Amino acid sequence: MLSPKRTKFRKYHRGRMKGSAVRNNQLSFGDYGLQSQECGWITSRQIEATRRTITRAIKRGGKLWITIFPDQSVTARAAESRMGSGKGAVDYWVAVIKPGHILFELGGVPVDLAQNAMHLASYKLPVKTKFIQRIVKL
Repeated sequence: MLSPKRTKFRKYHRGRMKGSAVRNNQLSFGDYGLQSQECGWITSRQIEATRRTITRAIKRGGKLWITIFPDQSVTARAAESRMGSGKGAVDYWVAVIKPGHILFELGGVPVDLAQNAMHLASYKLPVKTKFIQRIVKL
């Protein structure tokens, strides 16, 4: 699963979920993409489950780009522990997602296969998504 090699700080504040994506809101690599429609956290486990689903759906053809990376740590306290004594240990890693963020990109496959793969992948994610494709300019 994805996690950073090193970070500036071990433990992060939760932050606020507002606004829409300014960066990574257009297709950069592939012809098709999965774009988020709402804010949320996507864990490294969810990213890996989605990657597996897409890879199986396209029968290991084409190319898949993962355009998100879980770089924010989420801490958790031990169950039934008393209040106080500081922040808990790092439990898992998340990628912060805003509306308009491109999550996955796909290329080298027919449009119907790509649409089916992204539809199956959307079930693995905790945010609403939509299928988008590159507009061909003549």
